[in-house]
Amino acid sequence: MKNERGKTRKIDNPYAIYRSHDGTWEWRVLKAYQTDDRKPFARWHCAVKSPLTFGSYEYGDEYCEVVMRGGIDVTKEEKMAEAVMGEPVVRGAR
Repeated sequence: MKNERGKTRKIDNPYAIYRSHDGTWEWRVLKAYQTDDRKPFARWHCAVKSPLTFGSYEYGDEYCEVVMRGGIDVTKEEKMAEAVMGEPVVRGAR
């Protein structure tokens, strides 16, 4: 089975976007190492923004389980907003 998410994407075109319930954390999935995200120790390469990164993203690998447990998948909402607005939606910009 071929991994359709095996190529690394740029931060503005992630495979998925997860946000914490309070909106302070954001994970952008840039690459999946496995085809099955439910396997033990399955990992994603992510760009992560949090109060600890002072508004910028930090890159690294995360366990899928940790991201899915700590965040809500908002990918569909982001893509719909981009289609309506005609440009990428920037959250938290001032």
